[in-house]
Amino acid sequence: MKKVEDYITTIPDFPEPGIMFRDITSVIQDADGLKLAIDEMVKLLDGVDFDVIAGAESRGFIFGMPIAYLLHKPFVLVRKAGKLPRETVSKSYDLEYGQATIEIHKDAVKPGQKVVLVDDLIATGGTMKAAAELIEELGGKVEKIIFLMELAGLKGRDVLKGYDVASVVSYEGK
Repeated sequence: MKKVEDYITTIPDFPEPGIMFRDITSVIQDADGLKLAIDEMVKLLDGVDFDVIAGAESRGFIFGMPIAYLLHKPFVLVRKAGKLPRETVSKSYDLEYGQATIEIHKDAVKPGQKVVLVDDLIATGGTMKAAAELIEELGGKVEKIIFLMELAGLKGRDVLKGYDVASVVSYEGK
């Protein structure tokens, strides 16, 4: 039986020398790989009591939506600044070179709602930390943060300390 990592393509020296790029497009382009990835992410939520799933643009949408559908939960978009049409709350965070800002609709999470955050990859943890802070700003509680892949060498879990974090596949390097 294949594992999720069997569907992930590793591309050496992309986008620069020394980087081992882990490509998820090979997972989602294969029906069996996609089903396995979603099923394994759903397993990470066994026993978790939650109300809402929120996914980070854009690959968090790819994995978060089918999970929300399967578990019959609403889905909240965490988007790049300026993409949502109604009143939003926003959070800026540092990137390796510069800053980024994410937003969610102000009414997307109600006070007291329990939220699961979803993305494809945890690297430095900055995006999910900002997303968690937005959820909390609206009065929600982050119950768990799940990822398909983790680049453990970038220490994103340290940034998300205090949150319940899980990934299907973990790579030691960067």
